[in-house]
Amino acid sequence: MNMKEEIVAVSAARTPFGRFGGSMKSVDIYDLGAAAMKSALEQAGLAPDAVDEVWWGCGDTTNCKDPYTPVVARQSLLKAGLPDTTPSVTLDKACVSSMSAANYAVGRILLGEAEIVLAGGATSFSTVPYLARNMRWGGIKTGGLQLEDPLFPLGYKDYAPVAVDSGNVAETYGVTREEQDRLALASHRNYGRAYESGFYKSVMNPLEITVKKGKKTETLTLDIDEQYRPEISMENLAKLPTVFGNPTITAGNAPGLNDGAAAQLLMKRSKAEELGLTPLYTLTDICSIAAAPELLPVAPALAIKKLLNQQGLSLEQVDILEINEAFAAVPLVSCKLLACRAFLEDDYRHAVANIANYPLDTFDEAVYQSLLGKLNVNGGAIAIGHANTASGARIMMNAGMELRRRGGGIAVCAICGGLTQGDGCIIRV
Repeated sequence: MNMKEEIVAVSAARTPFGRFGGSMKSVDIYDLGAAAMKSALEQAGLAPDAVDEVWWGCGDTTNCKDPYTPVVARQSLLKAGLPDTTPSVTLDKACVSSMSAANYAVGRILLGEAEIVLAGGATSFSTVPYLARNMRWGGIKTGGLQLEDPLFPLGYKDYAPVAVDSGNVAETYGVTREEQDRLALASHRNYGRAYESGFYKSVMNPLEITVKKGKKTETLTLDIDEQYRPEISMENLAKLPTVFGNPTITAGNAPGLNDGAAAQLLMKRSKAEELGLTPLYTLTDICSIAAAPELLPVAPALAIKKLLNQQGLSLEQVDILEINEAFAAVPLVSCKLLACRAFLEDDYRHAVANIANYPLDTFDEAVYQSLLGKLNVNGGAIAIGHANTASGARIMMNAGMELRRRGGGIAVCAICGGLTQGDGCIIRV
């Protein structure tokens, strides 16, 4: 996107990400979104009526109390105390949704249609119900009621499960099971170090949760991402079986089905200065891409290539790399592609068209190892969790806050989404 003026984030906030069936299993998705929205406003010190529009990712509506057109953004913003005159859009682009929400927000700001936009997303896997299809007209005469679990196998009915596609692509690009397990271990260790150092306190607000215990209720405070496993080891990871018959992907080198929400407040730098707000980070460029539906792990590499080409940047100029760990295979495959000179130097459209059979004869191991050294330095989705339609915003704030910790620099963020969509952005501090 051609940024005629600098767009900045003046706040970035999220809930902890909960385990599937964990502490957040009964939290309504409207309340989940409202919590992140409130935190973003409080962090910036802005009144709710300062927000002109809300763009909000939500990839599932079966878990809403109003499953038919629940307008999740609308209901969440009302619970967050925003005025009922605030326009909003709920969008579904699977895992890329909250980064796409930022993309659309930037467009609205640059068009002059809005000055301050709240962008993010919320996911609650734990509240997804079972489905009973074909009941309305067919009825059930004999044989009982057949229920369907929308979460198993996770993917799309007319395609292979996403874990199978990702495992196949990993094998094509020579990404081994051991490499994926090693990245999973690093994800947990990096997260643990970052959490203990207080890194996440700047963006992750503790969430108070009311739970029932018998006839009594009590309030718990969740202040850590529940997916984190401090006791993880390569030995334990190696014992796990692969899933759905794919070659390399296991429950250990993939994230969980997680609950959580994340939100950012975006505006022009000139607007932030007018309001006396200090930007957290500058959004230099942002893009969306797509490729053949079975090639999910290549999407971040394509998004990053597009961004680098648009900005005239080299990988050497990038200080931090955030690639969402939809599976460990995803950042590894993408980094392998980015370490291929032929891929980087090729025309973007040609690269998209030929991505399934890309030649690896120009692969540079030193570049690959350099990229891995910049990758997800404070942990990724395998340790944090993948609340999918919130994850795009989550990796943006991780990158921005790490650059602030370092005193400045450039970060590139990228995320894949269902059937090989991809979003990416460049962040500067």
